[in-house]
Amino acid sequence: MPLRIAAILLASIAYVGGTHWLMTRAGGSPWNVVGVLTPMLLAIAVGAWRGGQHLLGAGAALVIAGLCAQALMGVAVAPAMLYLAQHAGIHLFLAAGFGGTLRAGHTPLITTLAGRVHREFTPARLVYTRHVTIAWTVYFVAMAIASIALFAFASFDTWALFANLVTPCAMVLMFGVEYALRYRLHPEFERTSVAAAIRSYMHDDKPATPRDSAA
Repeated sequence: MPLRIAAILLASIAYVGGTHWLMTRAGGSPWNVVGVLTPMLLAIAVGAWRGGQHLLGAGAALVIAGLCAQALMGVAVAPAMLYLAQHAGIHLFLAAGFGGTLRAGHTPLITTLAGRVHREFTPARLVYTRHVTIAWTVYFVAMAIASIALFAFASFDTWALFANLVTPCAMVLMFGVEYALRYRLHPEFERTSVAAAIRSYMHDDKPATPRDSAA
């Protein structure tokens, strides 16, 4: 499992670096769009298929095929707009995914993910994980708005710096702040390592529904 996590981290770093180079230095090749959008679409396709959303998975795969066909035909596109669609789109997609679980009758996403590590939940933990789900939803919306605003009113290089370098740093900061606040506000929560959380999240089995327990 550590090797799998390390491989994912290295691939993510390579993707961020490669995307930034394609955006700012590679010129106007029709294959730029394929290089930038395919990894994201492939991740969506695989995740959706494994999650039982076969129509979404097949749709993402068809878009990849369409992008490749377009590049093979040498059709030039305006890549800047597609880069914006990639960055803002994935944040809006995540905002919808997190926010959708806040509806009545649904389990907040962070509660579900925490249930992979913590099988017994106090009422305080249920409330806290709901609030964290709200915070991530707001974060993703804010990042999408910032992306669109920078694209519209700043230089493209400034936007690319925000999209490829500031964005991953902001996400790491968000994780770090949440981790620190969790045990400052709720010292009664048992501590778990980040590695344990990642291993649990990557496990193929579905998590048990978190159960209330006496505080």
